[in-house]
Amino acid sequence: MNETPPLPNGAPPPAHLHARVVPWRHALAWYEEAMRLFKRAPGTWVALAILTIVAEFALKAAPGIGSLLSQAVTPLVACGLIFAAASADRGVAPSLLHAIEAFRAPLGAIAAIVASALVTFAAEAFAAWWIAGANLLAGGSAADSLSPLAIAGIYTIGILASLPVMFVPLHVLFERVPPGAAFATSWNAFTLNTLPLLVYSAASLVLLGFGVATMGLGLVLALPLWAASSYAAWKDIFGIRDAPAQG
Repeated sequence: MNETPPLPNGAPPPAHLHARVVPWRHALAWYEEAMRLFKRAPGTWVALAILTIVAEFALKAAPGIGSLLSQAVTPLVACGLIFAAASADRGVAPSLLHAIEAFRAPLGAIAAIVASALVTFAAEAFAAWWIAGANLLAGGSAADSLSPLAIAGIYTIGILASLPVMFVPLHVLFERVPPGAAFATSWNAFTLNTLPLLVYSAASLVLLGFGVATMGLGLVLALPLWAASSYAAWKDIFGIRDAPAQG
């Protein structure tokens, strides 16, 4: 087993960089755990999801670089949902302040979170261009012209592209893993657990369909369940017993 070098602040090496193989059925258990965590503070979960959605739409509405700015800021706001998952897991009520928690992380962690989000966005942008000749960087006008079938295809590609990097934010935020190691270990977890993660992505697409079918209103439920289930998957695949400390 390779040793991880100590972190710059002298803290001990992170303990959970080695993924294990789990059965595909665990993907369903991740969503069961997500619902359990959600039930502990549904109002706060919904409010954090609304803050994430508002941040995305407000930034995309800005002229010029609004779409790019959204790709940098919205993922950090969305991290409030995984902080909420960790709090609920520890028996502590989630807080709306979790929405700004990621902005206090080290610069390397912030860069890793944004980079992992850009992987998904790049895949969606390519899919939009390939499927419908649309430019997602153009803002809302491009998205408004997409058919429901095109939207489904674009987000399917996006969800699949996110799987190899889905654990990056959790590693850099909760265990202060260096960005390079976080990407490497997330990729390794994907290669070892491709089947359960594909099952997980299928369940995520069902949630996405619910969000689209309800004119976006269902996203206030889908976003918390996505975040909490990814947190549950991270703990399961990396053998983490206790909820990580925050701060």
